[in-house]
Amino acid sequence: MKSQSNDSRLSATPTVIAATAQTLPEQQDALDRARAFAHPLLNTATLDTAENVLAHADAASAILQKIGGSHAMQAAVYLVYACEYLNKPHEVIAKAFGDNLADLALETNKLVRVQRMARRAQVAAVHAGAAAPMAQTAAAQTESVRKMLLAFSRDLRVVMLRLASRLQTLRHFAATKLPVPQGLASESLQVFAPLANRLGIWEIKWELEDLSFRFLEPQTYKQVASLLDEKRSERESSMARLRSLVESELQRHGVSATVQGRPKHIYSIVKKMRGKALPFDRVYDIRALRIVVDDVPACYDALAWVHSRFRPVADEFDDYIVKPKANGYQSLHTVVRDEAGSAIEVQVRTQAMHDYAEHGVAAHWAYKEAGTKGYAGVSASGAYDAKIAVLRQLLAWERDLSGASHPAAGVPDAPTLDDRIYVLTPEAAVVELPQGATAVDFAYSVHTNLGHRCRGARIDGAMVSLNTALKNGQTVEIIGAKDGGPSRDWLNPELGFLASPRARAKVRAWFNQQALGETIAKGRDAVEKLLQREGRTAVRLDDLATQLGFNSAEALFEVVGKDEFSLRNIEIVLRPAEPELVQEAPPLLRKPSATSQGGGGVLVVGVDSLMTQLARCCKPAPPDLITGFVTRGRGVSVHRADCSNLQNMVQRSGDRCIDVAWGESRGAQHVYPVDVSVQAVDRQGLLRDISEVFTKEKMNVIGVQTQSVKGTAWMTFTIEVADSGRLNRVLGVVGELRGVRSARRR
Repeated sequence: MKSQSNDSRLSATPTVIAATAQTLPEQQDALDRARAFAHPLLNTATLDTAENVLAHADAASAILQKIGGSHAMQAAVYLVYACEYLNKPHEVIAKAFGDNLADLALETNKLVRVQRMARRAQVAAVHAGAAAPMAQTAAAQTESVRKMLLAFSRDLRVVMLRLASRLQTLRHFAATKLPVPQGLASESLQVFAPLANRLGIWEIKWELEDLSFRFLEPQTYKQVASLLDEKRSERESSMARLRSLVESELQRHGVSATVQGRPKHIYSIVKKMRGKALPFDRVYDIRALRIVVDDVPACYDALAWVHSRFRPVADEFDDYIVKPKANGYQSLHTVVRDEAGSAIEVQVRTQAMHDYAEHGVAAHWAYKEAGTKGYAGVSASGAYDAKIAVLRQLLAWERDLSGASHPAAGVPDAPTLDDRIYVLTPEAAVVELPQGATAVDFAYSVHTNLGHRCRGARIDGAMVSLNTALKNGQTVEIIGAKDGGPSRDWLNPELGFLASPRARAKVRAWFNQQALGETIAKGRDAVEKLLQREGRTAVRLDDLATQLGFNSAEALFEVVGKDEFSLRNIEIVLRPAEPELVQEAPPLLRKPSATSQGGGGVLVVGVDSLMTQLARCCKPAPPDLITGFVTRGRGVSVHRADCSNLQNMVQRSGDRCIDVAWGESRGAQHVYPVDVSVQAVDRQGLLRDISEVFTKEKMNVIGVQTQSVKGTAWMTFTIEVADSGRLNRVLGVVGELRGVRSARRR
């Protein structure tokens, strides 16, 4: 908005204020006093649309008067724009007009100001050839306007003032034929018109739609307008005759009714043509009548007469009395054909339904102006119900536009508009936050990293503490460090730094990540020191973790750092233990011959009477490929050919390897102990289910070791088998059990 000079602003204001405050009572002639108060301030000022501010306020006040706005409501229009020229607007207006109007004027002015800032930021970016500021693309700008309207909609009067102002702005561009600012027409069509529709203010809704459409699609608008103009005089004369006929016939049948022609609007015609893929001549409601009667029974009497007098069109009847529209609209709609076969849309409603259809919930601003004695016939208790109805419609409008899923307002306390606030970034992008949110909440909402680095904040240019609660419409600027993290004080609810659960979760996640990093570093240090002591620094850490049953080295370091996994387990893997003699019935080793084979044991090729033992590290069993290794003093240790311990020993003393083979079984079948490793999600009954599989397969379990780490169970079973090939099939069955991730032989 362009303003007068500062000198003019300061000199004119006190004179007007003093005269107004001293000579006129607070609650008398509010409209005339407000205009007189604002006249010297607004008379020479212009809006950024090039419209004179006083003329704009006069026209917006007239719009409010037409839809039933009180004198106080109309007076508020002038006070909203006068705020721009006052040093202490609330104090000055409250003294002259009372706190009620002062609050309304300041709140509406704040909304006007932040919307103007958002538009200017977008235009500046376009002119500079730069990318639009955050969230200020055309679609996002429309969404920003919607959010700002919602933010200030706790007082319905603010919404009504903005609807009237926007309608006047569009009328101004239509009259002056000036180019419409970018985005203004689209946001009027996509935000303001649906809002008017949700509030049931049909009179404002249709004009917003037609004017917006005229600016957005001028060629289509002109084409449909010219089609409507064809034979207009003939159509109007026939409709006049039809109105007279219907009204007199209804009176003769005992139905007191007022019959009117209903104007058809260009945008609704185009919407119907596009939505139903109809040509212009098949849009039935270009010729339309509205019948207004005394009560609901008379609605159905009038409908019955219309259907008996004219021929109804099938599938073109809607009963919005029994089932009202979502915005509360009620009426009977039908389409009939006259003697010439021309279609006519007929609406039938009561006077109360008609008033609501024209003005919707506009009358509900009474809840703000009623006080304890009531206003315009609305009592204080009724006004509260009216407020709830309005909030429900606003919530429904929000769902219409955003597709968000909010809970329905089923009880009086259900509307949740008061749970949110909307503030601005320095680039005029709108940020939605919970009620009571602080600058820290704002920083985390913009970006997680900005939240971590947040060290200070400016609200509307003034430095504030980080736990200052934000208010609707404020501009918030975050001062951040180059690096660093959040403070633990932010998690203290008594200090009030955070109101958003989302921001609180991000702070906790940062500290959890720091703690995890320290735990992993501690575990890594312990493992690496162990490897140095064992002289095994060349071991790949990921391979070691896999051997121990972990998905990665970091997972191993984490449990070691938490003291949930003993380093002794790592030592066992690193040290290939020399197996001790097997005490229970060791297999006989015999020299292979054509006539004599061992009784199912191990044969040492070419050597007689050597003591043998099955290695405990790999527990071989037929038909595994095996190799013998001559130990010092304990005979031959028999290993699986793929045993990692055997490979290490071969590297040191390869000349001590010896060929061995499985002997043929005679008499009683030999069994061999093998180890099976199972990884699974830890749950009740897991050990029982796995044991049942082995029992069912007639495999004897002679040992079990289990360990649970962070919900994952690690199990080692020692099982006696005669044939390791059959074991693989059994492990496949174990792997199919619920929660089992892997089952393999060690």
